[in-house]
Amino acid sequence: MQGKIIKGIGGFYYVFCEDGTEYECKAKGIFRNKKIKPLVGDNVNIEILDRTKNLGNIIEILPRFNSLIRPAVANVDQTIIIFSGAYPEPNFNLLDRFLVNMEMAGVETVICFNKTDLNEFEIYRDKCQSYEKSGYKIMYISAKNGDGLDELHSLIKNKTTVFAGPSGVGKSSTLNTIKPEAEVKTGELSEKIQRGKHTTRHSELIHIEDETYIMDTPGFSSLYIEGIEEGELKEYFPDIAEYTGACRFNMCNHISEPDCRVKEAVEDGRVSRIRYDNYVALYNELKEKRKW
Repeated sequence: MQGKIIKGIGGFYYVFCEDGTEYECKAKGIFRNKKIKPLVGDNVNIEILDRTKNLGNIIEILPRFNSLIRPAVANVDQTIIIFSGAYPEPNFNLLDRFLVNMEMAGVETVICFNKTDLNEFEIYRDKCQSYEKSGYKIMYISAKNGDGLDELHSLIKNKTTVFAGPSGVGKSSTLNTIKPEAEVKTGELSEKIQRGKHTTRHSELIHIEDETYIMDTPGFSSLYIEGIEEGELKEYFPDIAEYTGACRFNMCNHISEPDCRVKEAVEDGRVSRIRYDNYVALYNELKEKRKW
């Protein structure tokens, strides 16, 4: 029987099958021998061992059209990266790190700023809106008031969407408004450190309706960029890559080179200064890492 892995805990995989039943499965040893690990989001074939206890074995992992490392999930149509518009204040460096990772994976990403109902959002509004120049779709929502959730629901329809972002930004609260019966636990935000408790401890695929799934993933407070050198970084900033070949030097990295069109675009306001500053910081980080 065919199904989709919706959760994996302690070597057990929970597979939602075409008969509408969730089966607790183990993966056959052949996968370990081939060093293949089932991922949440995998489409699989299972053999049923006990229908009364809903037990089975995964006997085949069907071909993936993509997979991510962080979070470790497969067959993703899009990612919605949720950041708080205020409290905790948005960490734009972390946002750009995530966007680079998704560009490297080839996964379409939507940037979603939550908690826009808070008065403190006015402090960060201009910085959030500067990302509208980045080429990504930007959304502003309030999980508390319901603002923007109809558009969000339309965006996820008939797709498998990863909800990702730091702890405390309202991922689980947003999911609860879309699928109340999912009963995702929400964390209390620490007044002292403005960081949410890690209530989502593993990636879980939640069936919303029809062919609509959401992957709720653990929050993160740091993210590293692996697998590229500093000279390649510009390819993963779409708003910077747009100027490829337009600078005085064909191999311009848009750091200290003269007659750089990207730096001109930053001064003109066509490229977000926040994005550019983060690009420079990540470029230097990758350059230092290569020395080691």
